[in-house]
Amino acid sequence: MAIDDQISLFNLPTPNEASSPPDFDPEQIPTSAKVPIPAGTYQTMAQMHAHCSRCFRCDLGHSRTNAVISRGSVNAPIMIVGEGPGQNEDEQGKPFVGKSGQLLDKILQSVNLSIEEDVFICNVVKCRPPENRTPTTDEAEACKGYLLEQIRIVDPKIILLTGATALKGLLGVKQGITKVRGQWYEQGDRLYMPIFHPAYLLRNQSRERGQPKWLMWQDIQAVRAKLDEIRDR
Repeated sequence: MAIDDQISLFNLPTPNEASSPPDFDPEQIPTSAKVPIPAGTYQTMAQMHAHCSRCFRCDLGHSRTNAVISRGSVNAPIMIVGEGPGQNEDEQGKPFVGKSGQLLDKILQSVNLSIEEDVFICNVVKCRPPENRTPTTDEAEACKGYLLEQIRIVDPKIILLTGATALKGLLGVKQGITKVRGQWYEQGDRLYMPIFHPAYLLRNQSRERGQPKWLMWQDIQAVRAKLDEIRDR
């Protein structure tokens, strides 16, 4: 399903855009959302973490405990993009480490996907929104350069989107996750699939056919099968 005309908030970089302009000063990045983050700004997640830890491109920087960059493999074929860190993530500095993260890990393990080798996990915004609210459009816009750099560095074949912020931001899809989950979207050489957020599964415990947990099991099996298909090419 091609969606070239649907990309709205984030414009994905192409390989030939992977170098910063000669007059680009990365020291400006933490100070103003008006200064874009060009493709090629970072070579490592550690470099990005150093900037994010002192970033005030939006007001979320004033209330964070830790910037939350990523966990998993930077060589992973699968990237999972959430909305924003929660309290546990803010305290530990890693995404998806609370109850939702524990459930996500179990879901991945159920189809033999390894966090150490197969999966890279991050969020649209790198700082916790107050009371775990949904990130605003301005907050997502201020942070988008970091996410695009993560996509460029990791270069995943499959991106799983949890939450409306990631879905709208990367695909321009305004429908809710419940209506589009499990569908494959194609952009460039990447495949995208919206999936239920683990927190939603925690609130819907039924495993009966047609219920969120049952649907998630179908989706993660489809992801595993697609990865195997890509690797066999």
